[in-house]
Amino acid sequence: MDALRITFQILLVLTSVLLIPLVLLHKGKGGGLSDMFGGGITSSAGSSGVAERNLNRITITVAITWAIIIVLLGLIQRVS
Repeated sequence: MDALRITFQILLVLTSVLLIPLVLLHKGKGGGLSDMFGGGITSSAGSSGVAERNLNRITITVAITWAIIIVLLGLIQRVS
């Protein structure tokens, strides 16, 4: 059970570290904190619709994986 817990903890750290830049890569929708940090500047390099959709899919997949790992770690903690 300890090996499983350690594996999930490592996966949790990896998905957490991956989720941060994925969220920060999203284009700002305007008027928020993203404008304060330069997200309001539009560039043609990041304006591809396909790239944005793929970024959304990857971010959602990593976020769901992150949430599932947290639930599984909670269940393991409850059992032991």
